[in-house]
Amino acid sequence: MNLAPILLVTGASGQLGRRVIHHLLNTLQVPPHRLIATTRRPEMVNDLASLGVEVRGADFASDVNSLAEAFRGASRILLISSEVGAPGARLEQHRRAIAAAEGVGASHVIYTSMPEPKKSLVSFASDHFGSEDALAASTLQGWTVLRNHWYFENWFHSIPQALRSGVWFSAAHEGKLANIARDDIARAAATILAGTDASKRTYTLSGAEALTTREIAAAISAAVGRALFVVGIPLEKLVQQMVANGLPEKAAREIASFDANTAAGGFSNATGDYKAITGREPQRLDDWCTANRDELTRI
Repeated sequence: MNLAPILLVTGASGQLGRRVIHHLLNTLQVPPHRLIATTRRPEMVNDLASLGVEVRGADFASDVNSLAEAFRGASRILLISSEVGAPGARLEQHRRAIAAAEGVGASHVIYTSMPEPKKSLVSFASDHFGSEDALAASTLQGWTVLRNHWYFENWFHSIPQALRSGVWFSAAHEGKLANIARDDIARAAATILAGTDASKRTYTLSGAEALTTREIAAAISAAVGRALFVVGIPLEKLVQQMVANGLPEKAAREIASFDANTAAGGFSNATGDYKAITGREPQRLDDWCTANRDELTRI
């Protein structure tokens, strides 16, 4: 008798992890007894445990043996990339997680990466490229790389302030962004995790279209009823401006590297991969802006 595979989601207390589990349980109707949710903070997902999901503590900074215990029994694993830390630390964490997945005999690992990490100008792109390499070099029967574009939701960190002043400072020039809603990323990841694909494949998950910052600002303005103008500035001036506003220089340069990559065309690849996986069109920017008007304009 073939038993249904056990599915494991790492980073289950994070925003992406939670939405993945939501789609597994509610959209795809996966029984909770087939799910394992791992997190550094199990107490943050007591609600999942109450639904019948098995919750385990797991920290990618732990040794491989500790991670293997957390992954025990899992057949298909969604490895959500960990937070950016010291140079090289995240890559080493991912290597440990992949080794642990091998050790427990998992058949498939899905990894959340970024668009074209090998040639990206984003400051931490090498973490993703190295993690993709580790997957490719593993003994896993199958794996899937999801090269996720920047979430629409990341604008919550900057657009409310820009709307208050009416100015969005950008060093992206005429580069385009093919951003996508986090919930769409979660649905695609859940669909692959719950599927049966045993091959080795890479997808690029993007929104429906690639837009310049000026086009994005126009869509946001129309949705919230406030003027938002993009002012182009040199990359170094953008860094200096963020530092002057109290951001640590390392963080400022990390954020600015996204503008540099945008200007170079690194985020402009709009694909049909999301629809190929889910059978649905990704949420369009106009609709997302309307649905998130309050969050975009929060004080």
